[in-house]
Amino acid sequence: MYPAIAIGLFLFFVLFSTIKIVQEKTAKIVQRLGSFNRVLHPGINFCIPFLESVSGTVNLKVQQLDIQIETKTNDDVFVKLQVSVHVQIMKNKVQEAFYELDDPYGQISSYIFDTVRAEVPKLDLDDVFSRKDDIATAVKAELSEHMDKYGYKIVKTLITDIDPDALVKESMNRINAAKRNKEAITEDSEGRKIAKILDAEADKESKRLQGEGVAEQRLAIIKGFADSVEDFSNTLQGVSPIEIMQFVLLTQHYDTIKEIGEKNSSIIVPYSPGNLQNLQQQLMEGNLMADKISELSKERQQSIHDLSFAEKEKSILDIDKNIDNIL
Repeated sequence: MYPAIAIGLFLFFVLFSTIKIVQEKTAKIVQRLGSFNRVLHPGINFCIPFLESVSGTVNLKVQQLDIQIETKTNDDVFVKLQVSVHVQIMKNKVQEAFYELDDPYGQISSYIFDTVRAEVPKLDLDDVFSRKDDIATAVKAELSEHMDKYGYKIVKTLITDIDPDALVKESMNRINAAKRNKEAITEDSEGRKIAKILDAEADKESKRLQGEGVAEQRLAIIKGFADSVEDFSNTLQGVSPIEIMQFVLLTQHYDTIKEIGEKNSSIIVPYSPGNLQNLQQQLMEGNLMADKISELSKERQQSIHDLSFAEKEKSILDIDKNIDNIL
C-alpha cells in the first residue's frame, strides 16, 4: 500500500511540475538547467519536470512609480515636485526586462532625478507652474531613450504637484491679493466714473427739458395775454390796449394772491390798496415812457438817413440824451 501511495505522490508532483498556468497580463520566465529557455504567456503551458523550472514572473500591467524631488529654480526658490511615471514592460522584451536590470525602478528613479534637476533650474518659479508639461515631456523623453532597450516602455509622465517653500507661498498669496485689490479699486473707480458721467448727462437732459418747459410756459402766457387783449378789444369798444393790459395784469395779480392764500404754509406778504394803486401807476408810466421813446426814435431815424457818419453818430447821442431827459 505504501509504495502505491508513494508512486501516486510522485506522479502528482511530476504532473504539478509539468503543467504551468499563467495569468492574464503576466509572463513567466522558464530556465532549463539554469539558463534562459523561453517565456510562458497567459494560459496553460507545459514544462519538462526536473529539467525546466520557472525562475520568475513578470508583471505586464502598466505600473505607476511616484517620486518626490526637491530642487531649486532659476530665481533661487526651493520647490518639491511630485513626479508620477507610468511604466509597462514590453511583451517582446520580457527577457531583457527580467535579466538586464537588477533594480529597474531604482534606476528609473535615478534618471527622473537627473532630468528634473537639469530642467527646473533653467526656469523661474512662475514658469515651473506654467511649463510643468514641458518638464514632464523632457522626463519622458529621457527615460524612453534609456529604458526602451531594457524592455521598459514609458507610457506617461506627469508632474502631479509643485510645492514651494511655505514662506514663498505666503509671499505669492500676498502678491496675488495685492493685484486683485488693485484690479478691484480700478473697477470700482471706473464704475463711479461712469455713474458720475451718467448723472451729469441725466442732469443735462433734465435741465434742457426744464428749459424747454419754461420756454413753452412763457409762450403760452404771452399767447394767453394776446388772446385776452384781443377778446377785450373785440368786446369793449373805446378801450385802449394799455388799459386792457393793466386789467389783465391786475387779474393775474389777484390770482397769485389767491394761490398764496390757499397754501398750507404761512407767508407774510406786504399788501394794501395803496400798493395796488402804485402798481397801476407804474404800469401806466412805463407804457407812456415806452410810447415817447418809440415816437422819438422813429422821428430821429427818419431825419438821419441823409446825414454823414459823424452827423448820424451825433444824432444817436442826442437820442440818448433825450431819453435821459424823459427818464
